[in-house]
Amino acid sequence: MNTGDLWPSLEEAEPRVLRMQAKLHQWATDSPDRRFCDLFNLVADPAFLVVAWHRVRGNRGARPAGVDGVKPSSILFGDQMLAELRGDLKARRFRPLPVRERMIPKANGKPRRLGIPTMQDRIVQGALKLVLEPIFEADFQPCSYGFRPNTHEANAPKAHRSAHLASVSDSAFAYRSTARAHEATNRCMKVRATPHPFAVRLLVIAAREAEARRPTGRAL
Repeated sequence: MNTGDLWPSLEEAEPRVLRMQAKLHQWATDSPDRRFCDLFNLVADPAFLVVAWHRVRGNRGARPAGVDGVKPSSILFGDQMLAELRGDLKARRFRPLPVRERMIPKANGKPRRLGIPTMQDRIVQGALKLVLEPIFEADFQPCSYGFRPNTHEANAPKAHRSAHLASVSDSAFAYRSTARAHEATNRCMKVRATPHPFAVRLLVIAAREAEARRPTGRAL
């Protein structure tokens, strides 16, 4: 993918991203031991950043601002912002910021901690997800429920009950399913991707943000 192209529209970017994701997934499926190099260039690719930006701006978290005070919903045209972000990524100047923490009520009335990353951090996290997800999906098993598309740890107890696994509690099954997802993700990072120090730092902030958003008192 030519990262020197001009900024594409969303209609142009989405097919390009899907084609590259299909290639990544096929390569990962065909070669279980393959190590992927140069993935960081895809994170800074205009098409991946455009798709990530539109997802950030279009989801229900577009209104809250992070510690920088910038709300994604307040940005009407993102080309200049994306160009500056891409420049920072390619020059290794980008530095994730801490999340802004808020306490919000759960359904049972108890509070839980919510971490709100900055707009630019969310875009980079989204681009990382677009690049890594098709590779990781080739290594996950059907019984892996945590942190995957169209799955949730809440689905694990349903599978547990349907399989009549009476010897394991619902919460333990949910815990094991998500723990396996963490284990598989860590294994994929070691086996699939050649370490890139800057990319690792970006993944760390993504993991912290996910942990900050995790509801307390639930089996994970």
